[in-house]
Amino acid sequence: MRLTTKGRYAVTAMLDLAFNSQEKPVTLTEIAARQTISLSYLEQLFARLRKANIVRGVRGPGGGYQLSQNPQKISVAQVIEAVNESIDSRKCAGEANCQHESMCLTHDLWTGLSEHIYGYLSNITLADLMAKGDERRNAEQNDECIVSIKKMQKSG
Repeated sequence: MRLTTKGRYAVTAMLDLAFNSQEKPVTLTEIAARQTISLSYLEQLFARLRKANIVRGVRGPGGGYQLSQNPQKISVAQVIEAVNESIDSRKCAGEANCQHESMCLTHDLWTGLSEHIYGYLSNITLADLMAKGDERRNAEQNDECIVSIKKMQKSG
């Protein structure tokens, strides 16, 4: 498997959308600014995500994008596949013609790896990533509170 920038950016943008579109649609300009991803690149990715029915566009003032379904139903594998990224680590893409039109010695190894990666990414949803993000934010806020308390104790 060769996960390129396209797949990474797509997952990052979708997670940003999941966090920020719960109350109103989010523009690609907003995502681009928050995630430092090129707007034109996001437009290309979201055209593919829309075609795969993972996001939907909302037109007009206050428009933008929203998830087309609950984040619990959107897996990381779906997002990666929607932008035409491969989750296959085999050189032959499953055709069994890896070495001079026949199966290479390590074909089964790479097939197993591809299946594990796909299974792993299929079992992680945007909701799972959102929960981890919330945990991280809460931990950071707790750390900030502890630092503030210690500063107050030292000065008081």
